[in-house]
Amino acid sequence: MTTTEGQLRIIRTFKAPRDLLFKVWTETEHLSKWWGPKGSTLHVAKHELKPQGLFHYRLTNPDGHQMWAKFIYREIDAPEKLVFLNCFSDEEGNTVPAPFGPEFVDFPLEVNHDISFAEADGGTTLTITVGPHNATPKQQAFYQSMFESMRQGFDGSFDELDGYLEELQ
Repeated sequence: MTTTEGQLRIIRTFKAPRDLLFKVWTETEHLSKWWGPKGSTLHVAKHELKPQGLFHYRLTNPDGHQMWAKFIYREIDAPEKLVFLNCFSDEEGNTVPAPFGPEFVDFPLEVNHDISFAEADGGTTLTITVGPHNATPKQQAFYQSMFESMRQGFDGSFDELDGYLEELQ
């Protein structure tokens, strides 16, 4: 994990071809198998893989708690790059504040995800850079205070992804 200019960068190499790794990030049937915290289930309400297209989904945690979120695709350059905004949403797809209580009031409404996929020794190195988009200075500061928690969240999701990729190969 590295941080630069208020953004979090995580680099991880997966034992999978680049084309496959890109597919599991962009195809509905794959995203529903691994995206989200361990033990959660994902319901896809809408998925349009195109610039300004929407991936709108609901995550249900093992305790039954549900939350809605969405990606708004900004750039798709298969199989090398994927850029999207990630936002919490309501069931209709409207952007809403983070649903974690008043202590998260300063969490940014939009978080940009810039992902690159590079071939590496029979696998693929994924570099993901995430940071606030259209955020106030207070939101940017809060976001930076969450880096360690977010790193742990990505590590958990990427562990799920590793397991899913093993099933596919």
